[in-house]
Amino acid sequence: MADTENTNYILQLTDSVTTRKYALRLDPSDAGLPWEQLLERCLKNPSIDRLLGENRITPESARSLSAIQDLVYVSDDAGRLHDPFPGTIVKQAGQSLAAVAVPKVVAGQTGEVELAVIDLEIDRMNVGYGRNWTGFHARRWAKNEATYLGFVKSTLEQNRSPSEAESIIGRESAEDRLSLLRSLAKRIWEADFESYSRFAGEKLIFKSGDETVRNIIQGGGGICSEKVQALKFLTDNLGYESEYLLAGPNAQKPIPEARLRELLTTFEFGYSKRYMRYWQHMALLYHLDGKDIVVDATNGNIPFLFLVGPEAEPLLNSREKTPVSVRMSLHEESFYFHRVSQDIPENLLFALEGLIPEADLVQVVENELGLIISEGFFVTPIIYKNQHEFLGLERQYKSACEKVGLKCVVEHEWSLDSEIGRRFTQQHPFASQQIMASQQHLLYRYNGNEAQEHEAGLVIVDLKS
Repeated sequence: MADTENTNYILQLTDSVTTRKYALRLDPSDAGLPWEQLLERCLKNPSIDRLLGENRITPESARSLSAIQDLVYVSDDAGRLHDPFPGTIVKQAGQSLAAVAVPKVVAGQTGEVELAVIDLEIDRMNVGYGRNWTGFHARRWAKNEATYLGFVKSTLEQNRSPSEAESIIGRESAEDRLSLLRSLAKRIWEADFESYSRFAGEKLIFKSGDETVRNIIQGGGGICSEKVQALKFLTDNLGYESEYLLAGPNAQKPIPEARLRELLTTFEFGYSKRYMRYWQHMALLYHLDGKDIVVDATNGNIPFLFLVGPEAEPLLNSREKTPVSVRMSLHEESFYFHRVSQDIPENLLFALEGLIPEADLVQVVENELGLIISEGFFVTPIIYKNQHEFLGLERQYKSACEKVGLKCVVEHEWSLDSEIGRRFTQQHPFASQQIMASQQHLLYRYNGNEAQEHEAGLVIVDLKS
């Protein structure tokens, strides 16, 4: 291709698992670099602010760049990036690039502008674990510190004066530290327990802690693991000590840690339901000023838990645990909380974020979390191939709701235009907008996963009926 003034050199990087894409306008002199040097310059060490200022990258691509960096490179405690995770492969046109290979440039055009495109795919299917969570949270915090501190401050100012809020942020007393933790946990609990943000807005398959905080600021929320990540991200950077708790309907001891680690290596979940019940839910255990504090900021009909000291002991008792009664969608269950080696929940979260391509669909469809669970409503997609299949699913939903005495409406179209749907819309205006906007991408994801065409409607359950 002739190197003319009208030719724009474009580098596009795609993460094969999460499908995140990052594109920037290259300096023509960089187009002939071996791929290792190209990624070093354009993925590992670029100045995002400079690229944005020079209009060489869009804000959307900047967010994807930030996410892909932390999926590809290992960081130290200070948040500095080092080598890629072992097993990371870079491909072009489906073929792995050899060391020092120079990627091919492909001619293209948009309008009257000639393009010279280098299109690379990052394949991480064979990477192991090893994320440095301390460095990861520090990196994400530093990139947007003002936003996260603003979230903390606005949370405290909801029922306090600015001066009182400022005093608590200083965390000079044990009472201040406890009050700040409780306020942040309650703010996150109050946000929607939702999966609609997987298919509307940024359409992230699974949100990290910082991404969940930003989603809450915008009016959304997350599922239990995302909300746990949001709270831990904030409190890690505020100096709190905490660990993940796993929870589920299984009280058996000891925890089968070896089998859970094996699942995170093989990803053979189909025949492992009895083990996966241990990580059906997540919460946090804080160690603050000599006290243990169990915090569950999930919502979705799970009560807000903030149990301090002796109050927390029954849930953690190694001999005979006290369960928490929770109601997810139509059924009540008793959840038991478990302390575990931290590599298990950490690796589970990393896998959900960057190693399981169908994490969005699994949570919504297989785990039956639907699009939102609020105090009064459960809204979930009903996905079908034809009218016969729809009628069968409709009978199943109506029968299940009737057995537990709940009213529901099953719509073969993607619509909230029913008596129950209108009440949901009135009480949850933002969520209803996001749900209506999520149909196209949800069907795109589902059809791509199933390799056949489907239609989708909505099931709306009145949980207070």
